[in-house]
Amino acid sequence: MPTNRRYFLGTAASLPLATLTSTTMAQNATPTTPEPSTPAHLSANPAGPFSSQPWDARSRVETGRYTVERVVFKSEGLDVVGNLFVPAGGAKKPGVVITGPVAYVKEQAPLQYASRLAREGYIALIYDPRYHGESAGMPRRLESRKAKVEDVQAAIAFLAERAEVDKARMSVVGVCQGMNWAVEATANTPSVRSVALVAGHYLMPEVAAMYLGNAENVATRIAKANESRAIFERTGQVNYIPIVSLTDPNALLAPRAIYDFYYRWADRGPFSAHTGLWENRITHMSEADIWGGRIDEQLKRLTAPALMVHSDRAASGPKIPRQMFEHIASKEKQAVWLEGRNQIQFYQDPMTIDMVIPHLTDFLRKYAA
Repeated sequence: MPTNRRYFLGTAASLPLATLTSTTMAQNATPTTPEPSTPAHLSANPAGPFSSQPWDARSRVETGRYTVERVVFKSEGLDVVGNLFVPAGGAKKPGVVITGPVAYVKEQAPLQYASRLAREGYIALIYDPRYHGESAGMPRRLESRKAKVEDVQAAIAFLAERAEVDKARMSVVGVCQGMNWAVEATANTPSVRSVALVAGHYLMPEVAAMYLGNAENVATRIAKANESRAIFERTGQVNYIPIVSLTDPNALLAPRAIYDFYYRWADRGPFSAHTGLWENRITHMSEADIWGGRIDEQLKRLTAPALMVHSDRAASGPKIPRQMFEHIASKEKQAVWLEGRNQIQFYQDPMTIDMVIPHLTDFLRKYAA
């Protein structure tokens, strides 16, 4: 031990100080990498309670061409939170209620259509349905045919009472699964002048089998959903399944393309607040209304003028929407096919949506004049 120590000291003494310092530190010190600093304006820490936009003192956002107002109205006694898009100018304008895909929040596809229709002179109302997003209702993330239709009807009634709206010119637009609720609400509401069905996920047994593989799988999923509902009614326990997942076989929607679109919407934090409060879950009991739907029965009741916008690559495929079009009871109906467009493009692709809007406005003006 002494010999070793003398050797070290002797060796060290023979080295220049700078060499000793750099060599021994390199051998004995733990290297550190400075943590990068984050500018305050890029911090991911929430600055306060959730808010989808920096609303002004009147709960509005002024864009110049239109104003967006945060509104609250009642549906079956519960608060529904919405965004009302009001075009610039003082004259009364036609109103349109927009409803969206399964388990949607207002910041998804409905926002894309509302902002464009507002630029075309329509007062557009989008909202989080009850049990979803910023709206009230328990259990959370419940999909209910009855509730969805009631919400559309409550939105129509709210919009008709706004001073800016010409209540004699009211329409409804349903995107994806929302078109099912748009059809039924319109059939129930004679004051609605027209309805547009965009990229519809037509709730039919054939569509359910298309997504789940076969009729037996559909029956099994519905039976399990009804069991989950019975548990909830008996005990209050709420069971959930993912809306999309690459690993969970119980997920509502299995296709990878749907997963790739939806999973990002569950992000939280101040840089994603404008995307709303979507959650990647749904009550298990909701599947009974989804996979057990029969929109053909409602289409046979629909007498208001109806526009169908679709594509062979949209949610229900090429055949079923054409069959559903024949079920529409209205004498004034029109079908438009945008070839090559897929379902996700109808949600978020600016070029696809900009192709849809002229068809919507031409149709709505014709029958809501």
